[in-house]
Amino acid sequence: MLASVNSTYTDVMTSVFSSPIAAKAWFASAAGALAIVQVTTGARIFGKLRGVIRLPYPVVQRVHRWSGRLAILCTLPVAFHCIFILGFRSTDARVLAHSIVGSFVYGLLAVKLFFVRDREHPGWVLPLAGGTVFAALAALWGTSAYWYFTNVRFGF
Repeated sequence: MLASVNSTYTDVMTSVFSSPIAAKAWFASAAGALAIVQVTTGARIFGKLRGVIRLPYPVVQRVHRWSGRLAILCTLPVAFHCIFILGFRSTDARVLAHSIVGSFVYGLLAVKLFFVRDREHPGWVLPLAGGTVFAALAALWGTSAYWYFTNVRFGF
C-alpha cells in the first residue's frame, strides 16, 4: 500500500519538478517566504512597522490570515514527504537537527493558533508563539531547502 502511495506521490511531484526532493525544497521555500510575510504583517498588527507597511489595518489582517493559510498549505507536501517517505533520521548533525525541529513544528503551530483565539493571555505570548513558529520554519528551511539549493542543485 505504501509503495503505491509513494509512486503516486513521486509521479505527481515529478510532473512539475525534477524530483520529489526538488519539489520539497521549493514548497518549503514558498512556505518560508510566506512566513516572512507572516512576521512582517504580525508586527504591523501589533503596532510595529507602521511606517514600513502602510496598508490599512483590515487589509493587513487579511494578508496575515491568508499568508498563514497558504504557508500551512505549502508545508503539507513537505511534511508528507518527510514523515512518510524519509522518516526520522540521524545520519549527521544537519539531518538530526532537521528531524528534531520537524517533529515539533505542527505542535508549535497548534499552540500559536490556540493563542490567536484565546484572548486571556499576556500580550507578549502571541508574538512569542508566532516568532517561535517562524524560527522553527527558518531552521527547517536552512537544514533542508537551503542545503539542497547550495549542495545539490538550484532549479526545478
